[in-house]
Amino acid sequence: MASGTHSQTPLFSRISDLWRTLHDYLVAGLRRRPEPVNDPDSLRRFLETRASYIAQTSLYGYLRTRAGMRYPELFDDDVFVASINGAKWHMWLACLSDLTVYAGGMLRRHAPGSPVDVGPFMQDMLQAILEDNGVPEDADGEFPAHAERVRARVRQCDWHEVTDGEGPFSESPAALVRYAPIVEELKQLDDEIVRNSVRFHWQEVRRDLRKHLDADAVLSAVREAGAG
Repeated sequence: MASGTHSQTPLFSRISDLWRTLHDYLVAGLRRRPEPVNDPDSLRRFLETRASYIAQTSLYGYLRTRAGMRYPELFDDDVFVASINGAKWHMWLACLSDLTVYAGGMLRRHAPGSPVDVGPFMQDMLQAILEDNGVPEDADGEFPAHAERVRARVRQCDWHEVTDGEGPFSESPAALVRYAPIVEELKQLDDEIVRNSVRFHWQEVRRDLRKHLDADAVLSAVREAGAG
């Protein structure tokens, strides 16, 4: 009996760590009073926290739905855990990509008279976030190439074409279907539901940014920093 308890300890430890992480994101997303987004630092915090929140909850939610009662057993398989970690970071990159494009479009739409060029500003912010995170230890070998695709998307973005809707959120739904460690046959069956689920999760994030973004203040701070 004692040996059985010891053999299960790593499994329960992993599950506990996972749920502690998810709880932190849920509390952050649902209970924390959103702060004003009125300077570059607060915009960056918004991008980082919301991208992480959508990535984590979308991926783990899909896995739990598909696995059902066997969900805890997934974390007793080291190979599968490595696949989950790789998928987690690809989802984060995709979510960061979508939200960066959306936020840049909102800045341009809500401060059309600002002399600040939104494109270079959003490129610099994205680059700072990616540099600070580096290549995570539990990411897979495709992470650097995916990060470069995110940079290219933001670099090539036509900010005048970015709409205040679901249009910018094209990468994250596709990434969940592509990277989730679930057999292809099931992902094909789930495709439309999974994509719609991710789009739905973004609705609250979009509402928060609309409500709390002060585009003039953000771009004024950028202009003043440049002048200084």
